[in-house]
Amino acid sequence: MKSFVFFIIVCFTFSSFSQTEQRIYDIINAVSSERIKADITTLANFGTRNTFSDTISNTRGIGAARRWIKDEFETISKDCNNCLDVFYQKDFVKAEGNDRVPQDTWIVNVAAVQKGTKYPNRYIIMSGDIDSRNSDGSDFTKDAPGANDNASGMAGAIEAARVLSKYKFESSIVYLGLSGEEQGLFGGKGFADYAKTQGWDIIGVLNNDMIGNIEGVNGVISNRDFRIFSEPVPPTETDRERQMRRFYGGEVDGISRQLARYVFKTTKTYMPEMNPMMVYRLDRFGRGGHHRPFNDLGWAGIRIMEAHENYNQQHQDIRTENGIEYGDKLKFVNFGYAAKLTAVNAITMASLAWAPPAPNNVAIGGIVEPSAKLKWDKVDGATGYKIYWRDTTSPTWDHSRFVGDVSEFTLDGIVIDNYFFGVAAVGEDGFESVVVFPNSIFR
Repeated sequence: MKSFVFFIIVCFTFSSFSQTEQRIYDIINAVSSERIKADITTLANFGTRNTFSDTISNTRGIGAARRWIKDEFETISKDCNNCLDVFYQKDFVKAEGNDRVPQDTWIVNVAAVQKGTKYPNRYIIMSGDIDSRNSDGSDFTKDAPGANDNASGMAGAIEAARVLSKYKFESSIVYLGLSGEEQGLFGGKGFADYAKTQGWDIIGVLNNDMIGNIEGVNGVISNRDFRIFSEPVPPTETDRERQMRRFYGGEVDGISRQLARYVFKTTKTYMPEMNPMMVYRLDRFGRGGHHRPFNDLGWAGIRIMEAHENYNQQHQDIRTENGIEYGDKLKFVNFGYAAKLTAVNAITMASLAWAPPAPNNVAIGGIVEPSAKLKWDKVDGATGYKIYWRDTTSPTWDHSRFVGDVSEFTLDGIVIDNYFFGVAAVGEDGFESVVVFPNSIFR
């Protein structure tokens, strides 16, 4: 009889905190490939969105593009009873001393902020880039439609706003269009500095840069694969934290890597047809993206993008040579795939925004003992906590145990030397925070 009761308790605990949530499926189904197609088409039809292009015309150039984006966010806000705070954020960049900046210019970002009901100062950001380029990043006169790079990511952020604005979340969500990416990540730096000045607590930045191509230059075609780039540890870590890693591990367990694992897990749970590929690198080899300025200030940030790039369609003048068609044109974008990656972003942000804050001061013990001990500070809004562990060579959290509304727990029979561990907070509806890797040791 006792074993039967134990079985019932275990099953209840598992079902209470492992079930899927219907609202997440509703969000996936609400993302429209047709709306994304329309938005990418509009952005590409501005001809060029080069950082230094026309700002006066209503039909061509980056000025027309950013005004249209702002109008779209404002229309979305009207549909949700003004639930979005829509604004420009800008910084002035001088040409002097920068060969990628041919003239002084304003770098203008467009933001739409959906305030959280319980934790309004906790922010999750989804960004896309407004600007485009051709073969010469300083050429602002020739066409640079930038249909995939990066009208796709910008359209994704707009569509995510349309879908998620129908819901209320405990934490705040920011839908963000960033400028000046091609000249040196100016928009991201400007907005990251703005957020720091405002005292924002940013818990995750999802940078979407090219989410619309499924046919790689190497001939691989897949509308399922996508990449998640994340740096291993923050550049702001202290010397003490660096020293501790030598003895206790954590070389691949920084906050951005945990955010990448969160995207991976959420996708596998709700969109199993997709194949998220975690890439253990800040960005593509020797290249950069708009999540990096946020990383530089110590915030978790990742890049979500297509898995199979076609370099003939990136940073290219529109032309045909030797039978090869060059240029970033609408005909090469797969709108259904862009919708899938938009949904990946939307369900990740919803899950995080409905979850309680991550636990603080996670500590671990169990040296030379046949068990692993963890303790943490409880957080507001959590109804329980889940301990995760994995083999030291595994990229994902493969084992977990819900331990209830406690602040410490001992995993008997789990030897600390053989695994890495982390703790997540669990809310009333089962939504979880990002896993927190232990940041201190106790005996």
